[in-house]
Amino acid sequence: MEFVIDPGHPCLPGHFPGRPVVPGVVVLDRVVEAIEQAHGLQGALRLGRVKFLQPLLPGETARIELETLAGPPDARWRFHVLRGGATIASGDIAAGGARAQP
Repeated sequence: MEFVIDPGHPCLPGHFPGRPVVPGVVVLDRVVEAIEQAHGLQGALRLGRVKFLQPLLPGETARIELETLAGPPDARWRFHVLRGGATIASGDIAAGGARAQP
């Protein structure tokens, strides 16, 4: 899945003045959208390790690559967010958010 964050997106003012950078949470939101497009609604998700290696700037095209590590009910995915050939973020996401304690 490819995506572009418009320079007019409401997350950008103040992040950072004079040189806007797309916040990591917005990038992760697009990763969740890609998972749900491919595998349906997931409900709560847990983030494993996540690394942000380079910034994503408004107007840049990024691509999400997903790898399924395990299927339901304990589905897990590894993701890479790329700009051109460069990885800008990567990590793991699992279905079935935190379990309640008895």
